[in-house]
Amino acid sequence: MSKAKLIKHNELTFIHRGGPPGKASVARAVGPDISNSMAAGFARFDGCAISWTLLYDEVVVVMEGTFRVRTPDAVLEGKKGDVLWLPDGTELHYEGEEALIFYAVQPGNWKELNGIE
Repeated sequence: MSKAKLIKHNELTFIHRGGPPGKASVARAVGPDISNSMAAGFARFDGCAISWTLLYDEVVVVMEGTFRVRTPDAVLEGKKGDVLWLPDGTELHYEGEEALIFYAVQPGNWKELNGIE
């Protein structure tokens, strides 16, 4: 079991995940080095769309800008302070305009469980 820990946002490194057009980047704050039961971090989306089918449950908190998730059933658009719940198996497109989000996923070791990496 890991000990309680403070992770400073300004010490995280954002890694390119999409674009052009636009750009998307992710900075993992909690990964398998800290926890197998959940993962968390920050992501930026600006004029970029990323398609994905979730392999985990995800909670997203919009910190800045506008963040949008398109699913077959709905378009969920959040602004600062809004929370999105995205269940395992959801087919979606992440989008945003000058968006900064915080995300948490469970299980944190979803890549290992699905043979990714």
